[in-house]
Amino acid sequence: MADLNPFAAWRRLLALPNESRTKTLAMAFLVSAACALLVSGATVVLRPIQSANRAAEQQARIEALVAGVPGMSELLAESGGTLSSVIIDLNKARAATEVTPETLEAALADMANWTALAPGEDLAGLGSRPDYAQVFLLRGGEGISLMLLPISGAGYNGRIDAILALRGDMQTIAGLAITGQSETPGLGARIEEPAWLSSFGGVRTMDARGDLRFAVAKGPAASEYEVDGITGATRTSSAMTRMIRFWLGPQGYGPLIEAVRRGEF
Repeated sequence: MADLNPFAAWRRLLALPNESRTKTLAMAFLVSAACALLVSGATVVLRPIQSANRAAEQQARIEALVAGVPGMSELLAESGGTLSSVIIDLNKARAATEVTPETLEAALADMANWTALAPGEDLAGLGSRPDYAQVFLLRGGEGISLMLLPISGAGYNGRIDAILALRGDMQTIAGLAITGQSETPGLGARIEEPAWLSSFGGVRTMDARGDLRFAVAKGPAASEYEVDGITGATRTSSAMTRMIRFWLGPQGYGPLIEAVRRGEF
């Protein structure tokens, strides 16, 4: 009867000559298995740390964005110095009841919580839009004085991520922060330059009829609805226009913005 003792089998394996194909294959398999276990374990252990780092990085950008908006630091100080956070159900234009900031990442890992976009709807070139988004609010008096909205879209070289801040009238941009981009250095990557980002403050997004008018101009801005274009980066400028228009429109935060303007949020 064969000896089923694993220690005995291990000793027999080690006793084989180093030139043995069996020993070589067995040792290679064992080393690969051990490495796989180590990598998997490290991924599990580091995932919370990585998530915390991403959250801290986003919070730092949000704080920098708010600090750069004239008068916002004072408003924050008066209200206790913090923004409130809420998860929005974009399909219902209201606060989500089943998803929290702690469970948002897990919820968005499920593709059932994404909405496919038809080509005519997909101004931002996303393909699909998340059903939930975390927004940040500053309340002043009886209403919202500042709302920060995460937005994203396809740029010339890849995805662009940003945070758009709207003033309480929900028609005026308070500021913009780029949180991720891979555009061409010296050209499209200039969307991160403070001088260009500062030009967004005070720009109107829609006219008196409620029609979206925002645009990155092809040259110098010619109206209250435009910001200056970036020389030599026409495609990136167009991508920024489409991205912001998409998220302010009916497939993005448009219904939420209307609810806030009606005093329902």
